[in-house]
Amino acid sequence: MIADTVEEGQGRKIVVEKSTVPVKAAESISNILRHNIKPGVTFQVLSNPEFLAEGTAIEDLLKPDRVLIGGEETEEGKEAISALGEVYRHWVPQERIITMNTWSSELSKLAANAFLAQRISSINSMSAVCEATGADVSEVAEAIGRDTRIGPKFLQASVGFGGSCFQKDILNLVYISECLNLPEVAEYWSQVVSFNNFQRFRFSQRIVECLFNTITDKKICLFGFAFKKNTGDTRESAAIYIAKHLLDEGARLSIYDPKVTQQQMMMELTQPNISPESPERIHNLVTCHSDPYSAAEGAHAVVVCTEWDEFVTLDYARIYNTMTKPAFLFDGRKILDHENLIKIGFHVETIGKRLHRKNIERSWN
Repeated sequence: MIADTVEEGQGRKIVVEKSTVPVKAAESISNILRHNIKPGVTFQVLSNPEFLAEGTAIEDLLKPDRVLIGGEETEEGKEAISALGEVYRHWVPQERIITMNTWSSELSKLAANAFLAQRISSINSMSAVCEATGADVSEVAEAIGRDTRIGPKFLQASVGFGGSCFQKDILNLVYISECLNLPEVAEYWSQVVSFNNFQRFRFSQRIVECLFNTITDKKICLFGFAFKKNTGDTRESAAIYIAKHLLDEGARLSIYDPKVTQQQMMMELTQPNISPESPERIHNLVTCHSDPYSAAEGAHAVVVCTEWDEFVTLDYARIYNTMTKPAFLFDGRKILDHENLIKIGFHVETIGKRLHRKNIERSWN
């Protein structure tokens, strides 16, 4: 315990809470320290949430948008806040260091992730409307983003958000709202997660429908398994849930990701909530590949699940020539040149847009 590491008479000590935690966690830490305090020692607990994104963490640390420091609104609390602020002032401009009370700092971290996830679910909801009406969600997103009150960031429609933070923090916010007897607030934020789950299901169901409503024993190739590019993190990745749906429908999967290991993929796909049956079933139906061309060979469809840059520059004519015909390509990240893919011969489907293509007839071979 922290209190046990400090000797008597050591004076003032500062404990900095960095992780995303429930609101009022600092208060709980303070109460524990207060009941285990030694003579001549005092503690100040500060909230200093981090805003580091995977893939850009070093840049985010060196050039942060803002640094939040929350503490008690007492003289001792203000002194502790100033002391931590002095550490950051070695490389962060003063105007980017924001001080506030502890609870505001803790809630700000949850709110930031909730708002980002909300934007993703909002544009994804518009993608469904665009597909039904013939609008293009990218054009709608550009029009929305030109409004200076909204801005263009996090308006890229996709198969949904993943990672360890967004869903966890929203559900934390839902729990807090329920505990505070704010059921309407809890329901509002829970819908962000619910729609994200719906977007994943909607996309994977579209794959099944396009493949003539049956994918039993058909080979489907997934490009990407990480929850986003430039990381090997697979936590809550959309690819996991798309894979689950396709496996439940009887498909055989081949997967390629430049960073995620076979061991990690198999660990995710054999989790009880993903595959409640014998793990051997997954090992029989899923193969992992070290290059995209071997993964796509003989596949009925290629599904882009992660927006890796290398997927944009692949030789899709080569991929098409090795696939079972008719060859389908589902771009879940809207990163490919769809018109060129159609010219090659692919039947292309993407998020939030209808594509003009020749009629595809079922092959009975």
